[in-house]
Amino acid sequence: MARVAVLLGGMSAEREVSLVTGEAFAMAVERLGHECIRIDAGADVASRLTATKPDVALIGLHGKFGEDGAIQGLLELMGIPYTGSGVLASAAAMDKVMSKLLFERVGIPTAPFVVHRRAEAEPTPPGGYPCIVKPASEGSSVGVSLVHGPDELGAALEHAHRFDPVVLVERYVKGREIQVALLDGVVLGTLEIVCEGHEFYDYQSKYTAGLARHLCPAPLADDVRMRLEALSRRANDVLGCEGATRAEFLLENDREPWMLEINTLPGMTPTSLVPEIAAKAGIGFDELVGRLIAGARLKIPRLGSGA
Repeated sequence: MARVAVLLGGMSAEREVSLVTGEAFAMAVERLGHECIRIDAGADVASRLTATKPDVALIGLHGKFGEDGAIQGLLELMGIPYTGSGVLASAAAMDKVMSKLLFERVGIPTAPFVVHRRAEAEPTPPGGYPCIVKPASEGSSVGVSLVHGPDELGAALEHAHRFDPVVLVERYVKGREIQVALLDGVVLGTLEIVCEGHEFYDYQSKYTAGLARHLCPAPLADDVRMRLEALSRRANDVLGCEGATRAEFLLENDREPWMLEINTLPGMTPTSLVPEIAAKAGIGFDELVGRLIAGARLKIPRLGSGA
């Protein structure tokens, strides 16, 4: 039996989602027979970890300070093994500019984009309108807008800048929403999201039951599925991700994949995608959590460790 600290909540715009993910984790930890310590990862997280002395940290955080390498760096300093990706992989995956540049470097197709910073002139969207405006370092579609014309661009930039000083203006790809789940780099399966009444898979669609249908496995031609799985593994490897991850794609014209991002700490709520894909692959939620805990480790070699 391990003493498991479930880190949940946190200080990001995705706090409410993280509370649900963290509670689902905590209940699974208890069902598995481990001792569970729930820690809301606020400014006092270091002192709470010091006081509780966990054997492992199960990270149920999303967004800034949880998914971007910050909490991972703290856990490395404290010597507490943790689930998921390490500092560098987490930071690179969370930063959409960095991850897209890395994807482009190795030939993974990702939509053309320009970067906008506060006080700069409004950019010209690559590919014209409509376009997508999104913060560089947020998840769950927080701060994302679909912009139909130049009269909407200024408001969309202002909205995105509420969450990040760096914003992407990206070519709008009209295509099917395809998700690929991986566990330690091994593809578990695919899922297609069909939005009901929304132009794209926004925050409300993600976390409101009934606004999106899931097709699992995604109905894909074999060659397209194999291409998506190969791109997912490649992206996972390029960023150096570990644990449970989710690759997001838009599939244009049913055949042309465009990678959006890799999620290093995907949601584990009742409507989340990775648990659904894992279940289809024969891995129940408790087993999934158990495998995450079993894979927890420190990623940065210690001096004198021989690594």
